[in-house]
Amino acid sequence: MRRYLVAGNWKMNLGPAAGRELAAGVSDRLRGRVLRGDVLVCPPYVTIPAVAAVADGNPVLLGAQNCGDQDSGAFTGEVGPSMLKEAGAQYVIIAHSERRQYQREDDELFVRKINLVHACGLKAIFCYGELLGERKAGRERDVVRAQLEGVLPKLQYADPYNTVLAYEPVWAIGTGETATPEQAQEMHAWSREVVARLLGDGPAGNMRILYGGSCKASNARELFGQKDVDGGLIGGASLKVDDFVGIVEGAEAALG
Repeated sequence: MRRYLVAGNWKMNLGPAAGRELAAGVSDRLRGRVLRGDVLVCPPYVTIPAVAAVADGNPVLLGAQNCGDQDSGAFTGEVGPSMLKEAGAQYVIIAHSERRQYQREDDELFVRKINLVHACGLKAIFCYGELLGERKAGRERDVVRAQLEGVLPKLQYADPYNTVLAYEPVWAIGTGETATPEQAQEMHAWSREVVARLLGDGPAGNMRILYGGSCKASNARELFGQKDVDGGLIGGASLKVDDFVGIVEGAEAALG
C-alpha cells in the first residue's frame, strides 16, 4: 500500500526565524502520533538550515523547492543537490508550474536536475499539469502525457522510491478553484496509466502521485480518499500550523 505524502511548498515565504517556528509548530503537533504517511516541508533555500533542526524526520521531513542542474562550479546563484543534502534535505521539487512559467524551464533541464538529485541520493518530486486554456480545449490528457513522456523515460535512476509525481491542475493553483475529487482521480488514474506504459506496471502501481491544486483541511479527506491520489503538494495552506496539520489529519481520516 502506498504511503501518503503531504508536502508543504512554502514558495518565497518565511525567513529562517519564521520558518523554524512554523516547522517546530507542525512537528510538535504531530510528534507521538502513529502516522500512516509522510509529512514534508520545503522552505526557501535560506531557511533550510534553520528548519533542519526541527524537521528531522520525526515526524517532519525536509525538502527544497528547486536545485541547479550542476552540483558545483562557476554557476552564480545556483544551489547544487549535494549542498541541499548536506543541509538536511531529503526531497527536491522539480518542474513546479511556476518554474515552467516564470523561468521557462523545459524537459531537458528537468531531466538533468532529476538525474543529479537521484545521483546525490535525494528524492525528486516531479510536477506536471495542464493550464486553464488547455483544459478548456479538452487537451488535458494530451498535455499530461507529453509532460510525463518528456521526462520519465530519460531518467537514469527513476523508481517509486526516489521519485514522486505531483499533478498540478495549474488553473486551480492560487485561484481558490479546486478540481473536484472526481476530476483529480481521473487525471491521477490517467497519469498512472501513462507511467505504466513508460516504466511498467510495477513502478506505476507503487509510485506516489500527489494532488497539487488548491487543497485545504476542509477538502483533504475527500481528495485523498480517491484511489489514485496519494497526498498533496500544498501551497498557501502549508504556511499556517493549523491549516497544514488539518490537511495531514484529513489524509489520516481518508485511510479510515
